[in-house]
Amino acid sequence: MAAQHIVSAFPTPPQADLLPKDSRNFVHQFSGVKIFGVQMGSVWEDPAATLAKAEPFVHAAARKGGSLVCFPEQFATGWDPGSLLHIQDSTGPIVSSLKKLAREAGIAILGSFREASGDGPRNLCIVVDNQGKELASYAKIHLFSPDREHTSYIPGTRTGTFTLDGMLCGIAICYDLRFPELFSAYARKGVQAMFVPAAWPASRIGHWELFIRARAAENQMYVVGINTIGTTPVGSYNGRSIAADPQGKIIADAGSAEIAFPVTLDRDYAEEVRVAFPVAGDRNPQLYSRLNGNGGN
Repeated sequence: MAAQHIVSAFPTPPQADLLPKDSRNFVHQFSGVKIFGVQMGSVWEDPAATLAKAEPFVHAAARKGGSLVCFPEQFATGWDPGSLLHIQDSTGPIVSSLKKLAREAGIAILGSFREASGDGPRNLCIVVDNQGKELASYAKIHLFSPDREHTSYIPGTRTGTFTLDGMLCGIAICYDLRFPELFSAYARKGVQAMFVPAAWPASRIGHWELFIRARAAENQMYVVGINTIGTTPVGSYNGRSIAADPQGKIIADAGSAEIAFPVTLDRDYAEEVRVAFPVAGDRNPQLYSRLNGNGGN
């Protein structure tokens, strides 16, 4: 009986309508923050050509009422854990092009690139608003050691947050999905939606869905994963960009098409879920610290 009471305490999830079958997209039909993820392949190591390919997606998202359009990990070049080509700062051609495109289309843009920093290159995601001004940035904290990304790039040390139409949002990148502590840190900051640009390979795509749903459910937040497609010198990618709501339910699935897919995020719904089922209040960080050997037995 107790379990039934807990389930019934949740607010009713927003309804979803099926869009064209070839894209397997779902989108909430209610008022909220509308964003678009762009599932696309890169023109390998050719930022100018890739940005030209991305431009129509940005304008289409703006015409359809989007507040933000998001691209996969290192989309302008394609993700390569060892490449040191096209490393540049926020005044370089990649970010400058994103800022110009944001101003022209009137929509915020989230994109990842290889950033030059004083300590070495970083895998950085930047968000610019619809006027082309920087809202936030986040350097990938968990570099992909199985492909030795950590030998070419330096890890980030801070979270990255921004506000979108009144909703507090956070950023993680690809491999970060495997580390729940990062998402818990964002949740403790009050983040209601996470954006995760990625180059997640087809060989491990089952883990991709698992982690997105798990991070969403355990932190009671939206998690939107934007993956790439195609075959590169590094690997093969089959898309499956998805979004999960604060209960871990999949509300968008882009399938394997090259497509801009819509997701509507509801700030009030995220808070309703947290109030109805206040899991965060039962965390015991001091105990976890002791169990990890940080003082005491």
